[in-house]
Amino acid sequence: MRIDSHQHYWLYHPVKDAWITDEMAMIKNDFSPADVWPLMQKNTIEGCVAVQADQSEKETHYLLSLADGYSFIKGVVGWVDLRSPDVRERLEYFSQYKLLKGFRHIVQAEKEDNFLLRDDFCRGVKHLADYDYTYDILIHPRHLKYALQFVDKFPGQKFVIDHFAKPFIKRKELQPWLNDLSKFSDHQNVYCKMAGLVTEADWRNWKKDDFIPYMEAVLHVFGVDRIIFGTDWPVCLTGQSYDGVCELTQSLISMLSNPDQEKIWGRNAISFYNL
Repeated sequence: MRIDSHQHYWLYHPVKDAWITDEMAMIKNDFSPADVWPLMQKNTIEGCVAVQADQSEKETHYLLSLADGYSFIKGVVGWVDLRSPDVRERLEYFSQYKLLKGFRHIVQAEKEDNFLLRDDFCRGVKHLADYDYTYDILIHPRHLKYALQFVDKFPGQKFVIDHFAKPFIKRKELQPWLNDLSKFSDHQNVYCKMAGLVTEADWRNWKKDDFIPYMEAVLHVFGVDRIIFGTDWPVCLTGQSYDGVCELTQSLISMLSNPDQEKIWGRNAISFYNL
């Protein structure tokens, strides 16, 4: 089964979604599962994971309600305040929702580069494994050194680094991203999500060759068993269509054997998120 491990849905609101700049005007619209399902079918993608874009429990409930209505949504990555003193109670509450697979915090937007190491945040994260919840790490390259210290604290927790940690593809910069990412090689509980790459490139002028050094690096660090495909739809529309992202993905992994390609296209997502 092919799984798109990274989709977002929202009812656009200029305040709530202030992160969508004028430069990204093409996604200042409502996006629903019904909009993406025909695109998924066209690309033989049978299921997806819905990922939070707003930091509220309301967002988590919204995504779960969509999952109830669309059977192709196989899992939800929501948000809960991991810094809250009552986070254990909130996780216990959310454990009733079987399609809720994990959580994410928009760390890339926090003022502190070492936000992941906050005592209150780590106290919350330590409870995730008790419920078999995953955690998506959303960061920029400058955060990788802190992310390494973060995952070292939780060897039994399942993590995935979203979007290759957003390397500077547009500037064709590999370092220090590559050096910092390489240190995750031996952390078997840490995966890497192949999603959102086109948004880190030159939106209107990128070519396949721009991505090859980054793909080769991630394959070397994580291997075929710890890379998960996702489109980052609809954010990907800033740089490419849904079809185009799928075509680029196939091109970037075409040198692998069919069984290894199948791992990236879906088997790894199913295993990681317990879909």
